[in-house]
Amino acid sequence: MSHITVPELALWQRGPMAFTLIDVRRADKRAADGDEIAGGQWRDPARWLDWKDEIPTAQPAVVYCAFGHEISQGLTAALRALGVDARHLDGGIAAWRDKGLALQPIASSERGPRR
Repeated sequence: MSHITVPELALWQRGPMAFTLIDVRRADKRAADGDEIAGGQWRDPARWLDWKDEIPTAQPAVVYCAFGHEISQGLTAALRALGVDARHLDGGIAAWRDKGLALQPIASSERGPRR
């Protein structure tokens, strides 16, 4: 399974490399957390068939969920099958948070489900 570590993602964020960052936490978990990794876009994991074709294939994609388990790994595999150079974030946003890396609050207008 293709993955990226927290330190690797932190380097990508500081560098010139273009990539897509996708938050696939369930809506209720995302709202409860109230924060996100900067530069990401939330996509409802239950509706992935609705948004899968919007993910660029010309650059890598990093997919993260709460803990880096089933949701992000499953969607990474699906996106890879569709030709996206996707990888999941080891440990999810929890590992990012544990390393003390920057998070940004989710705007109140974005806390509801976005399809």
